[in-house]
Amino acid sequence: MIRVTRGVTTAVALLALTAASPWPAAAQPAPGSPSSTTPGARSGGLTLPEGWRITGTGPDARLVWTSPERIPMGDARVEFHAGDRLLGRPLAGPDGRSFALPLGDARLEEGTQLRVTAGGRRLDAPGRADAAAERPLAPAPVPPAPLPANRVDPGVTGPYRTVGGEYALPSVRLPGYPQPVEMRATVVGPAGAPGRRPVALFLHGRHATCYTPGTEDVRMTWPCPAGTRPIPSEQGYLRAQRLLASQGYVTVSVAANGVNGQDENAEDAGAQARSSLVRLHLARWADWAAHPASAPAAVRRTAPADLSRVLLVGHSRGGEGVNRAAVDSLNPPPAAQDGYRGPVRWKIRGTVLIGPTVFGQNPAPDVPSTTLLPGCDGDVSDLQGQIYVDGTRGVSRGTALHSAAYVVGANHNFFNSEWTPGQAKAPAFDDFSSEDGADPVCSPGTATRLTATQQQAAGATYIAASARLFVGGDDAVRPLLDGTGRRAPSAGPARVLTHAVGGNRTAAFLPGSSLTVTGAGRLCAQVTPDAAKACLSPELGWSPSPHFAYWEASPEPGRDAVAMTWTGTGSRVTLRPSRTVSLAGAESLALRVIVPPNSTGTELDVTVTDASGRRAALGRTRVDGLPGSPRTAAHWGREVRVPLAAAARAGLDLKRIGTLELTPRGGTGSAWLMDAWGWRPGTPAANPAPLTRVDIGRLTVKEGDSGVRTYRVPVTVSGRGSGQVRLFVPEPDGDRVTSRTVTVRPGRHDIDVPVQVRGNTRFGYDVRHDAFVKAVRGTVVGAHRGGVTARNDDAMPTVRLAPVADDVTEGATLSWRLTLSAPADVEIAGGILLKPVTDGPELSTADLDPAWVEARFGEVPQPARPLSGVMEDGTHLWLSVPAGETAAQLTVPTVRDAEAEPTESLRGAPYTYDESWEPVLGPEFTGRVRDAA
Repeated sequence: MIRVTRGVTTAVALLALTAASPWPAAAQPAPGSPSSTTPGARSGGLTLPEGWRITGTGPDARLVWTSPERIPMGDARVEFHAGDRLLGRPLAGPDGRSFALPLGDARLEEGTQLRVTAGGRRLDAPGRADAAAERPLAPAPVPPAPLPANRVDPGVTGPYRTVGGEYALPSVRLPGYPQPVEMRATVVGPAGAPGRRPVALFLHGRHATCYTPGTEDVRMTWPCPAGTRPIPSEQGYLRAQRLLASQGYVTVSVAANGVNGQDENAEDAGAQARSSLVRLHLARWADWAAHPASAPAAVRRTAPADLSRVLLVGHSRGGEGVNRAAVDSLNPPPAAQDGYRGPVRWKIRGTVLIGPTVFGQNPAPDVPSTTLLPGCDGDVSDLQGQIYVDGTRGVSRGTALHSAAYVVGANHNFFNSEWTPGQAKAPAFDDFSSEDGADPVCSPGTATRLTATQQQAAGATYIAASARLFVGGDDAVRPLLDGTGRRAPSAGPARVLTHAVGGNRTAAFLPGSSLTVTGAGRLCAQVTPDAAKACLSPELGWSPSPHFAYWEASPEPGRDAVAMTWTGTGSRVTLRPSRTVSLAGAESLALRVIVPPNSTGTELDVTVTDASGRRAALGRTRVDGLPGSPRTAAHWGREVRVPLAAAARAGLDLKRIGTLELTPRGGTGSAWLMDAWGWRPGTPAANPAPLTRVDIGRLTVKEGDSGVRTYRVPVTVSGRGSGQVRLFVPEPDGDRVTSRTVTVRPGRHDIDVPVQVRGNTRFGYDVRHDAFVKAVRGTVVGAHRGGVTARNDDAMPTVRLAPVADDVTEGATLSWRLTLSAPADVEIAGGILLKPVTDGPELSTADLDPAWVEARFGEVPQPARPLSGVMEDGTHLWLSVPAGETAAQLTVPTVRDAEAEPTESLRGAPYTYDESWEPVLGPEFTGRVRDAA
């Protein structure tokens, strides 16, 4: 158990083999890995949990966690946490098991638990072996009757014959990516369709890039090594492409292995690169539309494309990529970070985001969207894509419809046939693992889990529904997407539940600082470590609600809901905004209400009061929970509507509504209100507003040898008008993140984050000063995160290990002295690998002070073991020189016994790690213990 805090100049390091290293040049890599830890192993004087170690020094110092098994390559980012704080996002090692986080200025202390997560789920414990796994849930209910069928089914094959093919263009260079990225795509379009046809472009997510045919070998690298082939992820959406093509769409699915294989070090996880790739393909299609003869054969076979009607479809990180492409098409990014610098010759009419990541939490507010949330997602398992809906509220005009479609029983991978076992050319897997035991909702064969073909049919149908609404303007399919509660028969047995914001809704009751809550409810924070303020207990360790998905900061102001708890009938909850709201022109009041998973029959009476005090009971609504288990994020808002006719009959002034009352009926229970809207049918035109764009950059500087220099976090503000963003800045010690709302205008420096860098001549660590932003009103955010990085520019002190007492009689203490040539600003810690003795008997744990053995190894082995065999895969001893000091002592206290024994020895070597995480040993040393008789 170790505590991780952040400071300006403190860190943990291992002995380095640098140019100034005292170790001889002939030192060779150690056989095996001396770094694998067991419970109680110590690193730099710290007790590390199983699987953890510290490697490297200076800029290469890393905290490493190694899984017992390979971690499949997915779209969610692996994260290291210290207690309830995000420590950072590590890089994956080539073995698929090891993950390393550059320590930078992190300091490790005893006391706080380290955790590894991805998409909210624990990787370093079985399933979610934390408080979440103990979360009590009711048994899964009997599946309800199917929803009524919509009068129009968008999943029915259209009248056109489809044709297809592929094209491959010269690779392109993208900023920050050392290797060129491929320009390949699979095309399916209609044959014989009249006129120019709308376009649907697909972008797959982050998956392994290369495979070795006939084996289970898959890799995340680019370009693919000899003997391997690129995984054709772009061919995984053929079912949806063929459906759309039969309905008259030209479809193109682009390859992005070149981004996947290189995005690990990207601050935005590749979102900008994927946007550039999408727009580079659209630009080529615009060229071909103007000059058809120049198009590849696969493009010429189809009907001509109409680039003024484009739908973008993105899966996982591809979802974040196409969202960024929609933002960039309306609000161009800074040229230095963009791989496409030409004119915008297309119009994005809508996006479909399938199990998407949303690391920046910066949705395109004025571009209609549908977000598919797979209920059994084992990759992006917190279903963070919900923010593409919730995060648009109040940012712009609000006329773009943003829909969330929760697909019960769908996993992450099977929307792509090339990620599906039995369909894929390369090795594939079910991302929702049942290794920890059967799951009542998501294990294959349960009543709620979809098969791959069922899931792909549902995905194709809802992509087609979005195309028909956003691009085709057919309002008849809107009830499938906007929470009306209709089903598409072509989606088969899939149960797809929807809600939406925007469109023909008018904001009424949105939880926030301007809303007062009284009675059996309270305003709650979606993201906070404070249990008294949280909507759901932070003790769960992750968010079982997609609405409450974590971001960069906790607490995060500006994200609120209303928590309701009751113990019987009549426990009224009253919501009062600071100013009256208008429901004039609305047909119903639409509420998004969360109830516990698997619960049934939650009933709420809904009443409104106008500014004059006239009241009207609108009716009673029932809300049932989603099927859920401790491994799902099923606290999701169901949309329910109550007609406003009763308010009109009672003579209420619908232009001046002052309160909303929710009264639960019967029993005890809990619920959460996300928001309430005035709703009427129809889909208005989504005309983009002129918005201000904000991008945070990163400046890297040298610390220098003396003095204090002030730098500023680089910020680019572009676009038109003015708007507001919320600026977050971590405190220097890392324990807190401060935030404030800032009004920004192009051409001004409204966001000013000064950073002081103090120079010296002592070895230290790179120091990162970060800042990040989120849109509040009238803005869009491109690059949400950046800062100033101060590089250490001083060499590590020369390290020497010399004997003090290496030949002693039993009962005395073996001792070696570690000396630095100069003090450092950081603690310098050394690792010693004990090796088997080859000439004579080896010192064993029985020859040493038991208290020392227990302190070093966590136990006193019984029976005794040779020192080199205390740990199964290498025994370590640790010593360190505190910051500011130049020496430390390694001691091995022996005990005297009455037995006559020959001289016993220990044999060891200091070691560190190279850039490939391979251990490298320094010169060997020995210690001898002679019999006292």
